[in-house]
Amino acid sequence: MVGPLFDEAGSFDRAGLAERLRSLAAEGVYIGGSSWKYEGWLGQIYSRERYLTRGRVSRPRFEADCLREYAETFPTVCGDFAFYQFPSEAFWRKLFDQTPDGFQFAFKVPEQITCKVFPSHPRYGGQAGKPNETFLDGGALREMFLRPLLPYRQKTALLIFEFGAFGRRSFAELPEFLDRLDPFLAGLPPEFRYAVEIRNPEFLEKDYFGCLRAHRVAHVYNAWSKMPELRHQIAIPDSMTTEFLVCRALLRRGRTYEDAVTLFAPYRETQDANPEARDSMRVLIGRAREDKRMLFLFVNNRLEGNAPLTILSVVEP
Repeated sequence: MVGPLFDEAGSFDRAGLAERLRSLAAEGVYIGGSSWKYEGWLGQIYSRERYLTRGRVSRPRFEADCLREYAETFPTVCGDFAFYQFPSEAFWRKLFDQTPDGFQFAFKVPEQITCKVFPSHPRYGGQAGKPNETFLDGGALREMFLRPLLPYRQKTALLIFEFGAFGRRSFAELPEFLDRLDPFLAGLPPEFRYAVEIRNPEFLEKDYFGCLRAHRVAHVYNAWSKMPELRHQIAIPDSMTTEFLVCRALLRRGRTYEDAVTLFAPYRETQDANPEARDSMRVLIGRAREDKRMLFLFVNNRLEGNAPLTILSVVEP
């Protein structure tokens, strides 16, 4: 079913969506995408004519400039790109200059901090399959990531530590993980908000949430292939660990990231609606508004096929 803000391709009411998102942001509820460089959003979030060169959309021009137009609709975005690199100071300066005052970024912390053993994948080169010497290294985090971000902390709403699923050779039990996580979180500088995203469902226990609560760090409610449904995570009594909430709606349970890319790219339309995930996000928005908590909610194209349409369905009155 299509909603009242659109009825066919090309009639997406971007202004209506922007107005609704601005209203929610005024209450501390920030909703956006997991990234922004998607040509599939042309005609929805992006105006094709802004990126034309000789009558055709220029990909370099689009990728260089589309964040400015993204910020005309959305008040926030999650920078997943940061997971793969320590961006330079020049990169940060250019990125932040493209957004207006009040716009809020979340960034995934580079995997050099959160990956215990590098995957056996060609992109890791000589590090593939080897232990990571900077795993949960607070000094490396501060010097290589937080220090360059300090000048932009007014626009940096949140930093997310995403931990991939650990095998038993990395951490046989939750206490082993917490023995490493607890002192790391204790040493984090107070200038930023922090959140932890885990992919081991067996870690969703009282001691895990207690560790986060002790350091005023949020648990990321995450829709992921092997994690419990969002509604189950939200229902865990200890899961609200600080004064703000974080949710990343990424994948349908049981579906791999690679399969979602194959099914949904280039992300022009909703292809597999997920009513349960939508309802869970509405519950979280309602709870944040009722409790007057800040909420950062990020939706990925791989959840249903097109993040703007998913977001639209969730925020419609």
